[in-house]
Amino acid sequence: MHRPCAWRGSPLAADDRVLLRDRLASVVREAGALALQTFRGQLVSWTKGASSPVSEADIAVDALLRERLLNIRDAGWLSEETEDDPARLRRDEVWVVDPIDGTRAYLAGSPEWVIAAALVCAGRPVVAALYAPVSDELFLSVAGGGATVNGTRIAASSGDQLAGATFSGAKRRLDSLAAIEPGIATVPRVPSLALRLARVATGAIDGTFTAPNSRDWDLAAADLLVHEAGGRITTLTGQSLIYNRPDPVHGALVAAGRARHARLLGLIRDRLSEFA
Repeated sequence: MHRPCAWRGSPLAADDRVLLRDRLASVVREAGALALQTFRGQLVSWTKGASSPVSEADIAVDALLRERLLNIRDAGWLSEETEDDPARLRRDEVWVVDPIDGTRAYLAGSPEWVIAAALVCAGRPVVAALYAPVSDELFLSVAGGGATVNGTRIAASSGDQLAGATFSGAKRRLDSLAAIEPGIATVPRVPSLALRLARVATGAIDGTFTAPNSRDWDLAAADLLVHEAGGRITTLTGQSLIYNRPDPVHGALVAAGRARHARLLGLIRDRLSEFA
């Protein structure tokens, strides 16, 4: 059984979460500055696995985040660019990070990439930061404390109407949604999943469907951001996401403001295969 997240031996109180948030904010800004040094410049990149790109910048940012974050708080570690250590499964607290979420965009010179980091406790994020260095947008959230961008409180869009609502994601899923509700509007897919979810949290996008195979590091920070902004991100059957499991891979997901999210779950209940 997991014990409560602790700060200096006691439960992680709201004030302590805010302190962690502020220190995390400083770290992701530093990581963003490092990534900008080689953005749109000459750097070595290669492919890992089947087709996932990685660059020198990913590795450098990962090393900086690991050094800084583990110094702030001794916890397990799960990162896209670090070999997975099963020891994290024995830890109540785990840092979950994506040094550059949207590496393809980064390598292509597109601004739509972010630094993502979250502290997960007992399977759920409690403090999170997303930083988009090119636009200088810093998204922060604390469990029970709301979500902000550059210090301004944010909120996912309200209401459950779909006609006129804007969605971003893979064309196949949006086509399936349009077959149910022809009045939806679509916007270009944001290549960074974390940033796309941040756009849901701000209300810039009303909702999104994600493809299977997203990982903890793509989701943990953005999950807390969406939740604290009054939205939800769940499986297609409405289950909340659990992080720091042996397998960090997730299936297809849906995210939107709470009322619209509930409406979407009802609409797709009998058509799950079209969105999976």
